[in-house]
Amino acid sequence: MHLENKVAVVTGGGSGIGLAIAEMLSGEGCRVVLAGRTAERLHAAAEWKQAARPETYPVDVADRQGVQQLFEWVRTRLGPVEILVNSAGVNITSRSMKEMTPAQWDHVLAVNVTGAYNCMHAVLPAMRARQSGIIVNISSVAGKRVTVLGGVAYCASKFAMTALGTGVGIEEAERGIRVTNVYPGEVDTPLLSQRAEPVSEQRRAIMLQPADVARMVQAIVRLPARAHVPELVIKPTVQPYS
Repeated sequence: MHLENKVAVVTGGGSGIGLAIAEMLSGEGCRVVLAGRTAERLHAAAEWKQAARPETYPVDVADRQGVQQLFEWVRTRLGPVEILVNSAGVNITSRSMKEMTPAQWDHVLAVNVTGAYNCMHAVLPAMRARQSGIIVNISSVAGKRVTVLGGVAYCASKFAMTALGTGVGIEEAERGIRVTNVYPGEVDTPLLSQRAEPVSEQRRAIMLQPADVARMVQAIVRLPARAHVPELVIKPTVQPYS
């Protein structure tokens, strides 16, 4: 698929998987917008690209009005969004039902699920009108298998993201819109800092790198319109999947 000059928005684009995907899309010739909560981090992240430098826009994806303003700004500045990557995500250190608070539960669900919904809701009308569009949801193997490591709220949010992406993908297929849920295993990203126990360098060394996930997304967005990958699991070789 020819990606030159296609408009792509990547949430959670300031670091980790989101940033790696943004770099890949830029390399494919897309006009990329990095969206995330912190303007300073976004500006720093955008420094990698001196020519055709990506646009940046600070937004909390849990804020529906802010998300609508983001996509209105993108349409005005660059044109209709043809590729959306939902990569914004959070977790908490208090991961058991016993330890976490209702406010922590609300926060994780608001960002990981409602945030993805808000972005999809904003881009789908124009995609329907064009009869084309690609949405990639960066979920987690925690959206396929419940783990103590992921925690109750995170796993629940990722299972919900699984249903959201799968359901919308079924609904919109006849309109030429393709939705893919990507389920990475352990990835060496800043999200590891939200674990209750520090992660050793030895453990990080055997995890996936953000670029590994970006390569899978690259394959997905390069496919012709006739081809659709509903789901894709990628994990470290040593990580069990059962």
